[in-house]
Amino acid sequence: MPVLAAGMVALASSCGSTAPKGEELSNLAIDPANLDTTVAPGVDFYQYACGGWMKNNPLKPEYSSYGVFHQLREDNQEQVRTLIEELSAQPQADGSVAQKIATMYAMAMDSTKTNEQGYEPIKEQLEAIRTLASKSELSKMVATLQREGITPYFSLYVGADDKNSSMNIVTLYQSGLGMGDRDYYLQDDEAMAKVREAYKLYINQLFTFIGSSPEQAEAAVESVMKIEKGIAEASYTREELRDTQKNYNKLSLADFRKQNSVVDWEAYFSALGLSDLKELNAAQLGYYAALDKFLQGISLDEQKCYLAFSLMNSAAGYLDDNFVNASFDFYGKAMSGIQEQQPRWKRAVNSVNSTLGEAVGEMYVAKYFPASSKERMLTLVKNLQTALGERIASLPWMGDSTKLKAQQKLSSFTIKIGYPDKWRDYGSLEIKADSYWANIRRAQVFDFDYMLADVGKPVDKSRWYMTPQTVNAYYSPNTNEICFPAGILQPPFFNPEADDAVNYGAIGVVIGHEMTHGFDDQGRNYDKDGNLVDWWTAQDAAQFTQRADILADQYSSIIVVDTVHANGRYTLGENIADQGGLLVAHQAYMNSLKGKETPAPIAGFTHEQRFYLGYAGLWAMNIRPEEIVRLTKIDPHSLGKWRVNAALKNIDDFYTAFDIKEGDAMYLAPEKRVNVW
Repeated sequence: MPVLAAGMVALASSCGSTAPKGEELSNLAIDPANLDTTVAPGVDFYQYACGGWMKNNPLKPEYSSYGVFHQLREDNQEQVRTLIEELSAQPQADGSVAQKIATMYAMAMDSTKTNEQGYEPIKEQLEAIRTLASKSELSKMVATLQREGITPYFSLYVGADDKNSSMNIVTLYQSGLGMGDRDYYLQDDEAMAKVREAYKLYINQLFTFIGSSPEQAEAAVESVMKIEKGIAEASYTREELRDTQKNYNKLSLADFRKQNSVVDWEAYFSALGLSDLKELNAAQLGYYAALDKFLQGISLDEQKCYLAFSLMNSAAGYLDDNFVNASFDFYGKAMSGIQEQQPRWKRAVNSVNSTLGEAVGEMYVAKYFPASSKERMLTLVKNLQTALGERIASLPWMGDSTKLKAQQKLSSFTIKIGYPDKWRDYGSLEIKADSYWANIRRAQVFDFDYMLADVGKPVDKSRWYMTPQTVNAYYSPNTNEICFPAGILQPPFFNPEADDAVNYGAIGVVIGHEMTHGFDDQGRNYDKDGNLVDWWTAQDAAQFTQRADILADQYSSIIVVDTVHANGRYTLGENIADQGGLLVAHQAYMNSLKGKETPAPIAGFTHEQRFYLGYAGLWAMNIRPEEIVRLTKIDPHSLGKWRVNAALKNIDDFYTAFDIKEGDAMYLAPEKRVNVW
């Protein structure tokens, strides 16, 4: 499910129909203070459009990166905090959703209690792991941990069958790496070696906190690193994970069990209540065979160390200060370069959002999201759909039969805006004042069981995969839907006081981005009904691939920091969507001007210039070098600078708007430019 990492989406309107006129708009949409006019647009458009903002908003110690998206998320956090604290100040009926929200927040804020409890909240779980005596028992423990949100070795989820999208299927997916990406274990350079040493220290600390001797802690470090390196070696690469066909391997459970014995599958599925399971999708089928071979040489005691660490690592943020600080020192400082923890209230709000998200969302929408916004958004989405349809119809490289199916897919989009029509029921989730971790644990089990209830049932296409207060958006290929939560339907993405050009450049591009995901290197493999099926002619598929390869190579040539290159193949889907969003939104904007006078310049910028400044301004961000490296490895989105500069180099109208000439750094020769959609 490709999702805009920084969180782009849209709040729709007939776009500026009630906007004030003339110079009044200048400070409402394009703030001159956000620009760096000492740099020419043709030299570095990102610096030109965002340099002032970056200078005026230096990195906060609690962030590894800080940008416009973070500002909006901070605003949303403050709004949610106010809602929770207002609710908490009033007596609430036992068992009510309001009581659960208030209690969860109170437990998250109670540092005194968590420090008094130490690691007591996980003692019972640790003892259960310590006493495992067989592979069958270990397999049951893997299932138990997965229900609690911990994913040793692999993860299990229930979702639409890629080739029968109306029905849910159990899918297994490679997992189990504490550092998140295989390169941290396998890449042999100074930067990765430094992170590995910090990780070893972190593992040692956690085992020391639970009373392990220095010798025991060091042995545990060796076991964990040995197993996680083996998992890394077995894991598919990031590029391989983008291959939709390679990652679809539906087979009977009986056949799957014959092929590998990573765990005792009968014991594992029985522990999940799935004893009657007949088939599944083993997404990375080759992974299990390789991991199975590796684990033949791993003792039960070594695996118990790995499971114990997986538990402690997941629970660390919800235990005493020793665990919290050790986790931050590694994941915050060593991996991302963050200097200090976020305030406890922010972490508490995040916990409430993650455990009772839709319940909080219902309150959020009632207070902050007017019903009128939903209708305004629908209008803008329809305008973007029309523009994308026009672009598909005029593609010179695509044949008529493929165009017809592309148009059918486009017209079949399900559009979700603001919030779900039906709210989730949290009645069976128990939140009480025992321990912070106990509540997180129960919430994880609640979510996992909610998911398991879908096994063998039709896909509920009304379900949302983001909460309304989320500052983000997504496209889902299996349901062929685009979703824009209420949290991001506000300035700077959509500004009802701004001119149309800025709104189309901001929210319009976001909408076009999500639509284009339906036709990127992954999305194009799904038909209008969300099934993984090839609806392309061979010639058209080859034409698409040729263009996509050029785009991938352009981004791979970018050096993001030191000698580290961007990964154009891994970020291809998002780069196609960024480009498509720009092209489609610009066409929709130009369509909106038909029969009207050309808008007059505002604050010295033409309407065309304001379109591109509206887009670029969303990506203003300061970021630490460590975070650049980390995101380049794990994030399928390009960094903000390149979502601007690299994308715009392929857009002809951008050259005209800012008079970009040959010899300028932003100039790319016409024969080297490429448009996919």
